[in-house]
Amino acid sequence: MKKILFVCSQNRLRSPTAEVVFSEYEGLETDSAGLDRYAEVPVSTEAIAWADVIFVMEKSHKQKLAKNFQPFLKDKRVICLNIPDEYEYMEPALIKLLKQKVLPLLQIKN
Repeated sequence: MKKILFVCSQNRLRSPTAEVVFSEYEGLETDSAGLDRYAEVPVSTEAIAWADVIFVMEKSHKQKLAKNFQPFLKDKRVICLNIPDEYEYMEPALIKLLKQKVLPLLQIKN
């Protein structure tokens, strides 16, 4: 079972969408969190420790994650998807983009 953590700013739109979409794939366990102070579910050291792979939506998320959690990211694969904050929760265009970017990286066929 591969454990995937999706991270965005508020944990309201992009990362929760990714969590739901990829939770339906066999062999994947998913979670999501946000980096901002008022995120629905803030990133925690426990979530980072749990994850095998961490996907962030923007370069700024990768930088903020590294700044705030550097000691916990040792041996962690952090991948930036470059998905801007311009989608709604479960928006079909966002789901399509997530699948296009994430599935090849996880070596899963759609």
